Amino acid sequence: MTTTTDTESAVAEFRRLSDSDPEIQAHGRYFSCSFLWDMEEKTFLFRMHRGKIEELVVDPGPLEGYDFAVRASADTWREFGRPVPAPMFHGIWAATFRRDMRLEGDLLVLMQNLRCVTRQIELLRTTGPLV
Repeated sequence: MTTTTDTESAVAEFRRLSDSDPEIQAHGRYFSCSFLWDMEEKTFLFRMHRGKIEELVVDPGPLEGYDFAVRASADTWREFGRPVPAPMFHGIWAATFRRDMRLEGDLLVLMQNLRCVTRQIELLRTTGPLV
């Protein structure tokens, strides 16, 4: 189990990598939305504005709004965070069809920002999982 300090440092590193990622910045001019990553043990609410993380809230309250959510077990997210994930953990579609990942909310917003969201998930392979 991660401690608060571990989570804070992982979140800070993830935020730094995301905000400076060349691919997100190239595609992210209109990447402005809010979304939730539910990792079972921890939940992360991202508020994006023009490709930058404007706010990243750890364990937001139940009334915090967001456009869409990506939900999966902590084990699934841990597998996503491995440098070389196992088969069916390499992308959200594979994990949705064959594992326990669920996509909820306004999926049009997810599809409009899919490349940037996918790239952020890929950054977990650098930082390791946030849980």
